[in-house]
Amino acid sequence: MLTSLWDHGMQPVQWGAAVTASLVAAAIDVRTHRIPNALTGLVLLLGLIWSAGVAGWGGLGDGVCGVFVTGLPFFVLWVMRAGGAGDAKMMGALGAWLGVRNGAAALVAVALAGGVVSLGYAIARRQLRSALRNVAVVMGATVMLLVTGRRIAGKRELIPSIQSLEAFPYGIAIFLGTSLAAVGVLWWRSTARERSRACDVIGCEP
Repeated sequence: MLTSLWDHGMQPVQWGAAVTASLVAAAIDVRTHRIPNALTGLVLLLGLIWSAGVAGWGGLGDGVCGVFVTGLPFFVLWVMRAGGAGDAKMMGALGAWLGVRNGAAALVAVALAGGVVSLGYAIARRQLRSALRNVAVVMGATVMLLVTGRRIAGKRELIPSIQSLEAFPYGIAIFLGTSLAAVGVLWWRSTARERSRACDVIGCEP
């Protein structure tokens, strides 16, 4: 039976690597407003090696699928000129460490963190109206791209232009969301183990 990255017993190491990598990316992004390919490539490579090492072929497959789960939505945002390529690459690299199920949790947490931070940043810069307009454009463009089914290469020209805003380094949101997901998943797994042990001792109704 193939073992996934959700099933093995080294979750703290897995999440620790992801949080550390996202922290380094955030620090670089704050300073340079970009996440370098050297960092994302190294994180991706080490993640796939680690996934295969701890869970064999099943872990490697889970890591590869995790790359797409976490990276593809941000790639779509980049296609729509609503996100950076470095952000997409970093999210994909984290997926190599986290796999599908952990990666999905990280993706949701990063999206929530990005929304909150973006909203606060827009309010602080008095750009809320433009930010909301951009959200509407992105949502409409997403629907359009899904309906038209055109090739990726030609999609960027179809997207309505978004208003230029003073963007914050999204690496911050990636770090905050990854950290939030790590705490949530590890806490949930810990309480699940405690419930399982309690059931073994006192018995639980099916």
